Amino acid sequence: MRPQSLTSTLLSASRLYTTTASSTCRATLAFPPSHLLKTCAPLTTTTTTTTRPFSASPARSKLVSPQAETTASKQQIRIPTPSTPVAAMAANSATLIEAFKARRSFYQLNKELPIPKDKVTSIVQENLIQVPSSFNSQSNRVLVLYGAEHDKLWDITSEVLKPLVPAESWDATAGRNAGFKAAPAPCSSSSTPPSTAMLQFATWTTLEAEGLGANLQHYNPLIDERVAAEWGIPAHWQLTAQLVFGGKAGEAGPKDHLPLTETFKVAGA
Repeated sequence: MRPQSLTSTLLSASRLYTTTASSTCRATLAFPPSHLLKTCAPLTTTTTTTTRPFSASPARSKLVSPQAETTASKQQIRIPTPSTPVAAMAANSATLIEAFKARRSFYQLNKELPIPKDKVTSIVQENLIQVPSSFNSQSNRVLVLYGAEHDKLWDITSEVLKPLVPAESWDATAGRNAGFKAAPAPCSSSSTPPSTAMLQFATWTTLEAEGLGANLQHYNPLIDERVAAEWGIPAHWQLTAQLVFGGKAGEAGPKDHLPLTETFKVAGA
C-alpha cells in the first residue's frame, strides 16, 4: 500500500482524578487493531475417550461425565485441545518483550505514515479503552490533531516559548520544534500519573509495532492555556505529555541500561 502523506497531531488528556467515576469513556472503532500480537495458539482437533483427566481449560468445560463411559455405545468424544500451551505462552511473552524493545525515541520523523490515518485513530481509541485506571475512574482523555491542526500546535508552542528562551538558545529550540512539526502527530495525556504513563507507553508501543516512530515531549504546563483555548479543552482536563509520531526518517540513538545488580532484587526464590 502506498504510504499516506498527511500532517496530523494527536493530543491525549484526561479529567482530573476524583473518587468517583462520574463519566464513562466510549469510542466507536472503525476496526480493531488485530495486527499487533498473536496471543493464542491455534486449536487442533484430536480423538480421545472420556477417560481424559480433568482440565481447567475452557475448551474442555463441556466434557461428559464419567458415567457416560458405562453406556452401551462407548462412543468416542472429539475434544479440541490447544497445541503446546506452555510453548505458546513463552512465545507470547517473547513477542510482547520484543515490542517493548522496539519502542524507542525516534526524533527524525516525516509525514509519510506507513498505515492509514483511520487506523492510527482506531489504535489510539483501543488503547484509551483498554488501559486500566485507578478504581476504574477512566480518567484518561485524548485529543487527536491532524493536518493544519497539528502544525498549529507547534506554532503555538514556539510562540509561547520564544519570550522565555534566551536569544542565544532560540535557534536550537526553534529547530527542535520544527522537527516535531515535520512529523504527523503528537499525543499528550493527562490523568492520575500511573494511568497516564500506561496510556503513553501503550500508545507508543502499539504505534511503533505498526512501523511508526515516536518521541515523548512535555511542554506542559507552558502551553496548557493556549491549547485549551484553541481546541475547547474542558477546564478539568490536565495536559501531561505530547507523543510525537510519524514516519521514520532516521534511526533511534543508542540506549544504555544500568546493570540489573543495581536495579533489581528478588527474594524467596
